[in-house]
Amino acid sequence: MEATDLLKKVRQIEIKTRGLSANIFAGEYHSAFKGRGMTFSEVREYQYGDDIRNIDWNVTARFNHPYIKVFEEERELTVLLMIDVSGSREFGTSFKYKKNIITEMAAVLAFSAIQNNDKIGVIFFSDRIEKFIPPKKGRKHILHIIREFITFTPEHRETNISEALKYLTNAIKKRCTAFIISDFIDDDFEDALKIANQKHDVVALKVYDKRETEIPSIGMIKLKDAETGQYHWADTSNRAVREAYSKWWRETDETTRRLFSKCGVDNVSVRTDDDYVKALISLFKKRI
Repeated sequence: MEATDLLKKVRQIEIKTRGLSANIFAGEYHSAFKGRGMTFSEVREYQYGDDIRNIDWNVTARFNHPYIKVFEEERELTVLLMIDVSGSREFGTSFKYKKNIITEMAAVLAFSAIQNNDKIGVIFFSDRIEKFIPPKKGRKHILHIIREFITFTPEHRETNISEALKYLTNAIKKRCTAFIISDFIDDDFEDALKIANQKHDVVALKVYDKRETEIPSIGMIKLKDAETGQYHWADTSNRAVREAYSKWWRETDETTRRLFSKCGVDNVSVRTDDDYVKALISLFKKRI
């Protein structure tokens, strides 16, 4: 991609996603994602209804009158965007590929984080960690991240979500909010997800295409696995073939949903031809 085309693309994404962050998500994001804890603010006289557990006994003894400690929520967060860059993200049958939706959603979250004075970092992963951008603040940092979303080319095409989650657990020492954005076409990552969510606040954003849910009847077609490169022939005019595929999708999707629920991970699914704005707002409101 030429430099002028890249700058234009970055600017287009910035204008759209920054506007969404400022006008739609600002309040919901701030309310939905809490700070790391509470910090001491001041001591004041006890008032009726105050929590007696916050009484400062030293000050109370000194003035012979009850005083309580006042705490404020520590708002600053560290946010990690875990971006699936495996081959399957290049699929799409509507106006956008999965990777386009992933890029826009990630940019919206990045701008929302910056507006909330949070640090933002990125982990690109396939079946291994492709690239790590350490968390920082500022518009310049955000634009660097968006450029990476657009231009980054992974070395590998398969998926290993477990490997990405293990990296998150081991590499990020302080508690953070981690958005893992993927189609979750993978298995055997339950243990890694459970451990990661115990240390961090993990949120799953599943992106999929409508054509992944069912196959139309269009005769004999040649299919390519985007991650392995293998080709398969399928007779889509055969009703049994179509029904078997639809059944596989439903069962796989339901298994993933149950896994998120079991691990206590907030999640939302976004189809490439649907409005991801509504999906994100719905997710934020569930957390408030």
